[in-house]
Amino acid sequence: MKPDIEDRGKTHDIIIIGGGQMGLSLGYYLQRAGAHFIILDAEDGPGGAWRHGWDSLRLFSPAGYSSLPGWLMPPPNHDGYPTRGDVVDYLARYEDRYQLPVRRPVRVTKVYRGENCLEVIANEERLAGKVVVCATGTWSRPHIPEIPGRQLFQGVQLHSANYASPDDYVGQTILVVGGGNSGAQIMAEIASVARALWVTTQDPRFLPDDVDGRVLFERAVARMMAGAGDTPVGGIGDIVMVPPVKAARDRGDLVSVRPFMRMTPTGVVWPDGSATAIDGVIWCTGFQPALDFLRPLDVVETNGQVLVERQRSVREPRLLLAGYGDWTGPGSATLMGAARTARDIASQLVIMVSDAAE
Repeated sequence: MKPDIEDRGKTHDIIIIGGGQMGLSLGYYLQRAGAHFIILDAEDGPGGAWRHGWDSLRLFSPAGYSSLPGWLMPPPNHDGYPTRGDVVDYLARYEDRYQLPVRRPVRVTKVYRGENCLEVIANEERLAGKVVVCATGTWSRPHIPEIPGRQLFQGVQLHSANYASPDDYVGQTILVVGGGNSGAQIMAEIASVARALWVTTQDPRFLPDDVDGRVLFERAVARMMAGAGDTPVGGIGDIVMVPPVKAARDRGDLVSVRPFMRMTPTGVVWPDGSATAIDGVIWCTGFQPALDFLRPLDVVETNGQVLVERQRSVREPRLLLAGYGDWTGPGSATLMGAARTARDIASQLVIMVSDAAE
């Protein structure tokens, strides 16, 4: 799909790049404020990164606490917290409920400075915006650490971004690498069908059984507001004991080991020099911001982030970023945190557009 023909030669007030949870949250607040904006989304349908989660993925919190602004996520028609499918369905219905101006599939490849605007190249067409908000998230840039010998390994390697189910690993020897919530959930189901080892840099931190993601989120926000620094790579931090993780713990499957030193064509070598033959590795090692399309603006730092003040780029004030991690707002990469960050950014955007018109 190409941008509407009416866009040619027109300068939009606000262009949002990314139609996932953050893009929709921004759309809600901007629509309430009477702002003029469009949302460009590269996916084939609604749901953002949730479209790519593994089959058994579950939220950490009840539906009502994992909601976007204006409309609570309906309780699921099954026991337990919402699944990936529940979230995708909710985001699709949310988008339709508020008739948000999402255009897809529209892939942005470049943003550069124009005359009194930022120019966005999308599907080989040019769009102009007085202000551009990047909300593309991190799913499309999975992070895998540089391990000596990793390129020599002849078995299966995939990131949690591309993991679907344990069916392909029955009876195999598999390493699950990463101590966050994704690592715990994937280890829980892999261990039930395969010879699995859970590799983490330190002992995983488990929340009490009666504590859910609401506490996880509030702790993460409190740590950031107190200046305690970034949370661990691979997740917000503490592991929530969703039912599959509890069951794995009770089976004794959630004991972790410290990282291996290097990889060989057939396995890994541990710090004591011993070797283990394995069939595959599932890397649950987090993501990096998907911001390559901003390179022409020279705003992306060596760490892959953009220097911001209140989500606004320091080097390009017409550019804002949201939903990439705590550096763009505490908890902003979560369903719970998207609404808070979007509310703050929307008020900035309205003022910025008004100032640009004067």
